[in-house]
Amino acid sequence: MPETNDNQTLENNYRSILLELGEDLDREGLQDTPKRAAKAMRAIAQGYNQSLEEIVNGAVFESGTDEMVVVKNIELYSMCEHHMLPFVGTCHIGYIPNGKVLGLSKFARIVDMYAKRFQIQERLTRQIADAVIDVTGAAGVGVIVEAKHMCMMMRGVEKQNSVMGSSVMLGEFRESYNTRQEFLRLLGDLA
Repeated sequence: MPETNDNQTLENNYRSILLELGEDLDREGLQDTPKRAAKAMRAIAQGYNQSLEEIVNGAVFESGTDEMVVVKNIELYSMCEHHMLPFVGTCHIGYIPNGKVLGLSKFARIVDMYAKRFQIQERLTRQIADAVIDVTGAAGVGVIVEAKHMCMMMRGVEKQNSVMGSSVMLGEFRESYNTRQEFLRLLGDLA
């Protein structure tokens, strides 16, 4: 989704939606809503205008570390591609360095880049795992995402306490039961 400085088309689309729903665009609270909504949508979908290379920005460093590294509770906010409603949750990432480590803040930036696109949680989880293994050359990567989906809470079945979990295990995390168990244990220990 290429970014443009002209939000007029988005603004007009939001005006049409509000009118179709029966709203009065001259009402004080709605007068600038199409403009604000267009700006918000650009921010929510900014991941389309980012690349893995610019997010990582060379922050991969030589290291003799070959023990598991875990980054837990990275908040994420994304939009369900089926209903254009938010899902909100946390991402947990573990990896086994293979001569290189990734700068800590880059994990959150990777999560944000893929989350700030229209998504399904399963694909988001896979994209994060693939990105971490691609940029680090890690011996293994594990990613778990837990999220609440507004498309299930605000409409349809309206279940408020349901949480979806998804995981992707690559390399040693997939091949070794003990590695997976260590990852899961560390997630619990870091609570």
